[in-house]
Amino acid sequence: MKILGNIGLFSFVAASFFGLGDYKRRIDKAAKDGNKEEERKAIYEAEKYWSNKIKDYLNLEINVINPENLPKDGPAVYVANHQSYADVIPFLAVAKHQVGFIAKDSLEKFPVFADWVLRIRSLFIKRGDARTSLGTINEGANMIKEGYSLVIFPEGTRSHSSKMADFKPGALKLATKAKAVIVPVTLRDTYKLFEETGIVKKNRKIDFVVHEPIDTSKLDRKELAELGERVENIVRSGL
Repeated sequence: MKILGNIGLFSFVAASFFGLGDYKRRIDKAAKDGNKEEERKAIYEAEKYWSNKIKDYLNLEINVINPENLPKDGPAVYVANHQSYADVIPFLAVAKHQVGFIAKDSLEKFPVFADWVLRIRSLFIKRGDARTSLGTINEGANMIKEGYSLVIFPEGTRSHSSKMADFKPGALKLATKAKAVIVPVTLRDTYKLFEETGIVKKNRKIDFVVHEPIDTSKLDRKELAELGERVENIVRSGL
């Protein structure tokens, strides 16, 4: 990573968290009181505030294709390809309700950032640890049942390009266990914001393709067995 070339963005992102103080207090109080509706509302407003700050700083244009497929309310599980660190921005900016993320556990090393990852109802997952991953799946399924939405990147890592790797086996267990609505999403050109050159680029346009939602509660056993391949093909078709 080219530190000097990206120091402006790093500084801006760090400073942007200081503007979230009121949201932090609202979210934490609602979580403590067990007021899930207020917690989700406060998370949603915080996500919109923060993502708009970053989007404006980058002068980023997000082209939403098939916006009619976006759920007006949660819970939902969004399943997308993963090109870039920047993939979280369009989800926070476009979703019409709270969303959290299934994130790799290495991000826990960044204290303030990691605190916010958890605060918006995300989960860290440890790669290569089957027992821990199963616990994360169960925890995520319970969160969905409680009304919280999640974003999953089943490739497991960034592609750094327009190519898409195969989905990891069992990546959708979290959604099927909760009998959730899955919303397949194809992200296009997010890698051009950073991964293409290693320097953050402004004035870019990305596509956020929203495919038709799939209600997993209405699928039979055969359809559930084929769901991973089906969703992977849908997401890939948007590329």
